[in-house]
Amino acid sequence: MGVLELAGISKRFVLRHNPTFDFKVRVLALFHSRHRERRQEVWALRDVDVHLDRGESLGLVGPNGSGKSTLLRIMAGILRPTQGRVEVAGTVAPMLELGVGFHPELTGRENVFLSTSIFGLGRRQTEALYGRIVEFAELDGFMDAPVKTFSTGMAMRLGFAVATHLQTDILLVDEVLAVGDRAFQEKCLARMSELRSRGCSIVVVSHDLALVQHYCDRAYLLVDGRVAAEGQPAKVVARYACEGASIEQARAV
Repeated sequence: MGVLELAGISKRFVLRHNPTFDFKVRVLALFHSRHRERRQEVWALRDVDVHLDRGESLGLVGPNGSGKSTLLRIMAGILRPTQGRVEVAGTVAPMLELGVGFHPELTGRENVFLSTSIFGLGRRQTEALYGRIVEFAELDGFMDAPVKTFSTGMAMRLGFAVATHLQTDILLVDEVLAVGDRAFQEKCLARMSELRSRGCSIVVVSHDLALVQHYCDRAYLLVDGRVAAEGQPAKVVARYACEGASIEQARAV
């Protein structure tokens, strides 16, 4: 077994159409169907298997709505699968959204201490890391300002700096490298490579196929919630490039 094993993962969401909490409308719904709430089942994932080894970098690619972010949230323990089994050997640091977990009213400094405390770090441990986090994020001079005043790029840099300075076994990264200048993206990739050399495993969701092809050891192609291809990144990316246009055209019909 690797550090992460997902077997037969399926995830169902229930969408509520025309929901209401108004008592009068609910009474009307007993006699008029147009007032009734309708529920729709949507399967975001269907029977997905994923294996991740220690120190491995895994890429997830696929069109929008294919289930990549849902799968990452299941890996992080944020969502529970409707069906299937998840086994994690170690700690997981999710970097799933820009500024995820940050409180907008708190300062950058306060958010760093809040974020690290969630992963079990005490104040002294965070103080020992704080200078390196700020230096990496290139936010010296901004850390006493509320995060709500940060630009999207600033929030991304701080979130990435925190996540990659934790002693974690698995790092989950969802499209965060799409924001920021090229120099900082290269800095992030170098940091991720450093973590891999220490045994950290990384899962990357990205529409940047060149990044997946050159950085990842293996890749999965997700289409409509199912694994359409798995293996060497170059082969998976080539298949996605060939099928991507037809997939998007089919969805547009």
